[in-house]
Amino acid sequence: MNDLPIVILKSGKDQSVRRYHPWVFSGAIKKIKGTVVEGDSVAVYDNKDEFLAIGHYQIGSIAVRIFTFENVDIDYDFWKRKVEAAYTLRKELGLVDSEHTNAYRLIGAEGDGMPGLIVDYYNGTAVAQMHSVGMYLIRDTLNDILREVLGDKLEAIYNKSEGSLPFKANLDPVNDYVWGKSESKIAKENGLKFKVDWEKGQKTGFFVDQRENRALIEKYSKGKDVLNMFCYTGGFSFYAMRGGAKSVHSVDSSARAIDLTDENIELNFPGDERHESFAMDAFKFMEGAKDKYDLIILDPPAFAKHHNVVHNALQGYKRLNTIAFDQIRAGGIIFTFSCSQVISKDMFRKMIFSAAARTGRQVRILHQMTQPADHPISIYHPEGEYLKGLVLQVM
Repeated sequence: MNDLPIVILKSGKDQSVRRYHPWVFSGAIKKIKGTVVEGDSVAVYDNKDEFLAIGHYQIGSIAVRIFTFENVDIDYDFWKRKVEAAYTLRKELGLVDSEHTNAYRLIGAEGDGMPGLIVDYYNGTAVAQMHSVGMYLIRDTLNDILREVLGDKLEAIYNKSEGSLPFKANLDPVNDYVWGKSESKIAKENGLKFKVDWEKGQKTGFFVDQRENRALIEKYSKGKDVLNMFCYTGGFSFYAMRGGAKSVHSVDSSARAIDLTDENIELNFPGDERHESFAMDAFKFMEGAKDKYDLIILDPPAFAKHHNVVHNALQGYKRLNTIAFDQIRAGGIIFTFSCSQVISKDMFRKMIFSAAARTGRQVRILHQMTQPADHPISIYHPEGEYLKGLVLQVM
């Protein structure tokens, strides 16, 4: 039996854990036996002294992030089995040895039974991002395991946890290489090349969760005038180009993102004059977009990261989609997304309904989109289904 501090739950507060939900909220805790500091592994027990789970303790609303429901030793081999299982899944998905794709999510937090840890793989470089103190404290162990499991597939490990860890934890993380050095920051997805800026870019440098949705864009782009809003590094744009778009306009408020978009377009379509980019506010740009586009992509950053701002976020999504419905040419296609975890699929669908009704145009759903299989969702953790998307035809 593990000699760990014990978190005892209040009577009746053990049901979600018994249903394998990986979070214990602070209000569910009756008391703690033993000395515990943030980041420690703790055993979770019910009010009748029955073992339930083991997880990392943290300060905040989510008090324990559970990584196992078995009473086992939490050692090197335990974490190695976790990483091996995640890597095996990516092999089975055909991502590890693909000639056309060398960028994917290797570890996806709760979806891989490792809450608080994200690892994305880009052409030999593993970019790790810790969101919990517990995962950060075992980073050296995790680095060793990544090197052992991936072997010669791994050239470098870059830790990018500076902006993702709780700021009150006093850890002073620094974004940097913890092993090796990347020779190239060029990765490949479905045969297209893109530059990944994991040092200064958003998240781990690229949004690999949109891989399959970008491929769908390609199928709809032939002969169309395409607008890619919130383009970041231009992923949807160069898929539209390969799909035979008549023109592609990429818009982002960040001049740095626009520079990366231009670099990525040049990597794949050097000298192609069909593409033009604009560093400006999305809402302002769309004011002058009436009847200019047959296909509009709306992939904004998360408007809501916490439940207390859900209403305002939904209003922002509604405003954005209403403008797109109003501006697009008759018969046009809109790819619209929300990556806000706290915005449910039902909320997203109702918001789209409301935006469409405002314009009075006929709108129908052609596809319902989500994250790909290398971003697995635990059936017991519906919050892991953060990416929602719809392909809509507007008459």
